[in-house]
Amino acid sequence: MPTIKDICARYTVPQECKAAGIYPYYRPISSGQDPVVTMADGSKVLMFGSNSYLGLSDDPRLKEAAKAAVEKYGTSCSGSRFLNGTLDIHEELEQRLAKFVGKEEAVTFSTGFQVNLGVVGALGFRGGYTILDDTDHACIIDGSRLGFSTVYKFKHNDMESLEQKLKACEPDAPKLIVVDGLYSMLGDFAKLPEICDLADCYGANVMVDDAHGLGVTGENGSGTASHFGLTDRVDLIMGTFSKSFGSLGGFIAGDSVILNYLKHNARSLIFSASMTPATVAAANKALDIMISEPERRENLWKVTRHAWKAFRDNGFDINCTESPIIPLMVRDTKKAMAIVTLAYKEGVFITPVIAPAVPEKDVLIRFALMATHTTEQVDEAVEKLTKIFRDLEIIQ
Repeated sequence: MPTIKDICARYTVPQECKAAGIYPYYRPISSGQDPVVTMADGSKVLMFGSNSYLGLSDDPRLKEAAKAAVEKYGTSCSGSRFLNGTLDIHEELEQRLAKFVGKEEAVTFSTGFQVNLGVVGALGFRGGYTILDDTDHACIIDGSRLGFSTVYKFKHNDMESLEQKLKACEPDAPKLIVVDGLYSMLGDFAKLPEICDLADCYGANVMVDDAHGLGVTGENGSGTASHFGLTDRVDLIMGTFSKSFGSLGGFIAGDSVILNYLKHNARSLIFSASMTPATVAAANKALDIMISEPERRENLWKVTRHAWKAFRDNGFDINCTESPIIPLMVRDTKKAMAIVTLAYKEGVFITPVIAPAVPEKDVLIRFALMATHTTEQVDEAVEKLTKIFRDLEIIQ
């Protein structure tokens, strides 16, 4: 009978990649998440692997807000929101977030992952249905496994496939459609107008995970539902603070009746320590900046459009991206690993996306932009990546 250690010992993929010199993970950084970062070995590289879309994670104003919160409240709440871990600044941030995304109420969790674990799990009622896009983030999938509902997956952004799943549901049963607003790997938006129409037709509710849409699109950066003018038709809006907000944590916003249920039934909320004072204060300050400095978002889209054109002009397949998340299609795992290693040697930090995050046929390099990037930095990266992709015969 094999032990757990025996089974784990059979997993040797990381060791094999390290031996081949193409292991692309856990690279230590010794500076903030800026357009140029300093690595632990002292080298400086262009950062195109960060989710800090507005470039706020190293902003001095967020740092000062975090320091002030630590001075007043300490380093930890030492408990869950449910018991002793609710501060006045948690409630202040939640009220501002609800207004920001156009909902009645919001509640914060200690990470975005925990939001989806708690919300999707808690709303997966026995006898009901949870319906997911098959490229939804892993935490949505994991959350659906914690519920008691029947789980269906429809093909990515395929409305015919979604309707087939809705038709398979009992008409009078509760149904929750959960999608990413902006998909984190392919960089395309959910087809929210069509999804909302189908939800209305079949009596379903809609939840949007807007981890990558907040700060990037919509009025004042308020996200995908705002981008499509569908705030009133989307029932639940989820967001994270680890991306455009430059902090850590997450929230769910929606109708106060649903929020009341979640605040007393979402296990990852009531059995987990609350956001630290520093992360709450940093997220709150980021919200101020997001609203008052639209030029950040404008520059993000400027460099995004520039990068789209540069990659396409050089023969890259960037799939269906509509955002600062640019997939460079490779469709080969070993080549993707090699690209990351070669790019790093040339001073460009990028990340590979391989199975099981995507099917083998869709293996890609994820190239992500920040508002603080310049077009010159983009051009330098594109030039270096073009040579690498041509040397590996991925593009002509």
